[in-house]
Amino acid sequence: PILINQWANVVRWEMRTRLFLRTSEFLWQEGHTAHQTSKEAEDETLKILNIYESVVQNTLGIPVICGKKTEAEKFAGADDTYCIEAMMGDKRALQAGTSHYLGQNFAKAFDVKFQDIDNTEKYVYATSWGVSTRLIGALIMVHGDDKGLRLPPNIAPIQVVFVPIFKTDEDLLEIQNYLNQTMNYCTDNNISYYFDDRKKISPGYKFNEWEMKGVPIRIEVGLRDMEKQNITLVRRDNSEKTIDNIDLLTPQISQTLQSIQNNLFNAALSFQEQNTFQANAYEEFKQLINKGAFIECGWDGDAKTEKNIKNETNATIRCIPFKQNIQDLKCIYTSKPAKFNVIFAKSY
Repeated sequence: PILINQWANVVRWEMRTRLFLRTSEFLWQEGHTAHQTSKEAEDETLKILNIYESVVQNTLGIPVICGKKTEAEKFAGADDTYCIEAMMGDKRALQAGTSHYLGQNFAKAFDVKFQDIDNTEKYVYATSWGVSTRLIGALIMVHGDDKGLRLPPNIAPIQVVFVPIFKTDEDLLEIQNYLNQTMNYCTDNNISYYFDDRKKISPGYKFNEWEMKGVPIRIEVGLRDMEKQNITLVRRDNSEKTIDNIDLLTPQISQTLQSIQNNLFNAALSFQEQNTFQANAYEEFKQLINKGAFIECGWDGDAKTEKNIKNETNATIRCIPFKQNIQDLKCIYTSKPAKFNVIFAKSY
């Protein structure tokens, strides 16, 4: 196979721009592959989807639903489009990544062939897939709070910030020496940190600034802490503050970072689950959609039904989840036997 991966700037005409999510120019990671057989191409398509799911959930801490797009929502020219869908803080859906199985459609359109083992020329089976800087928007909307960003440790450029509380240069030097063992611990454990020794800026201002920037752990140290051999550790995810002996707290930094990573993911997952509903009647469906939600329901597979629901509610089928259970399930709109169990939502 030919496997091409690239990061590229893309310019698009957007009627209404939205920071990170829909901008006139953005950076994206895209892949294009060409294969000998349809199975090879289909396997590649799903393999990339699984990679996207893993990165978004395990690194960005954003829970996603994986599935297949409908004919109306799939990429133009693709045989199948697979996606990961995430719920934002306002209960709207965001298409966080897509992976397309293109079959031979583009190969035939652009005359892309290869010489097979039998010395005959054949059209390739192709795939295409991508994610973009809209993931930054997703990160902000899923984890942010009224204080600003809350960055998962696995993505945070600064994982620990040290804020010394001092009045003189001598105090600052003394605190820095006191914290050497903790900073060395961070270095030894590949934990990124920053020592904020800026002068003429109050500790309170620094606390607010680092909270706004979403640094996972803040460690505060003043002269009184040194006298007691203590440090103060503050978690950004839940504002929990721990004051304890420096020798006891320092080795806990790694596990605290992992705890923050897990907590942010679980909080987002809980939010998604609490705002995902099963609807059995169309009136109930409309009420829930207007409040903001993911609606799990039956669909008869008819494109006309899908279009009517979109026109009446502005909600679209975000995906057909891979796990299907349609036994005794009725279409939410026509009450006909459901062909698919789908996820509806309003989206960006």
